[in-house]
Formats: sequence, C-alpha cells, structure tokens
Amino acid sequence: MAPEVSVLVEGGKAAAGAALGAALGPLGVNVGQVVQQINAQTKQFDGMKVPVVVQVDAGTRTFTLVVGRPPTAALLLKEARKEKGSGKAKSEVVGDVPLAAVRRIAEAKADDLEGRSAEERVNQVLGTAVSVGLTVDGQDPRALLKARRAAGGPR
Repeated sequence: MAPEVSVLVEGGKAAAGAALGAALGPLGVNVGQVVQQINAQTKQFDGMKVPVVVQVDAGTRTFTLVVGRPPTAALLLKEARKEKGSGKAKSEVVGDVPLAAVRRIAEAKADDLEGRSAEERVNQVLGTAVSVGLTVDGQDPRALLKARRAAGGPR
C-alpha cells in the first residue's frame, strides 16, 4: 500500500512548511512540485480549508493528489461572505444565504452528505446553517426545516 499524507490546506495557498515538508521529505518526493500542484488544484477554494491526500509511490517517487471538497460550513460561510460562524449559533446570526445557494451546496456535496434524496441533503445543509449562525432567505433555518416537515417533506 502506498504511503499517504493527509493535510488540510487553505485553497491555493499551500506551503512547503512543517506539515507537508516533514511528512513528504522522507518519502523522496519533490515537495515543491507537490505544493505547486496542490495550489493549482485548490485555487478555486481561495480562503477555505480544503482536505488534500497526497498518495506517494515509494518505488518511483511519484505522487497523486486527491483533493476533497471544503466542509459544508465553509461553503455556507463563503456564500454569506463571512470569515467565521457564530460562537452562539442558536442566538446570534452572522449572515444570510439564499435557499438557491443551499441547494447548490447540497448538490455539490452530494457524495459527502448522508441524505438519500436531494431534499434530505438540502435539509442537512440547512442544519449546518443553524450551527454556524446563518439565516436562509432571511428566515431561521430551523423554521424552514419545520415547515418542510409539516408539508410532508423529508425529515
């Protein structure tokens, strides 16, 4: 099995610092090339933390990158143009996102979410909006979830 190094980097701003250099140096890969490729593949996630796995073939000293998606909370905060979420999520609102953005995020993260249907995944993203202190179309996401359930939608 090839060695793997998992890191969480800021999109487009990985550096050959302690985390990557110390982990990849002993494996014999060119850390500069790894950083360059990580930055190229994560630049669209500027300002967000992105999970990256570097898979190294020890025999040939080549590597493959597996770039994940940023966490749902990070995508919501970017959509709301906020740096961080609320420290008091149930009582303090830090921003608002449109329901259309919630749907886009649910679709983009479909493979990472547990919901079986698109509506269940939207509900999961609404739940994350609650936890970071965001409203959706000016409404408390909990109220939206309750209304969706009352209308016979997924729980």
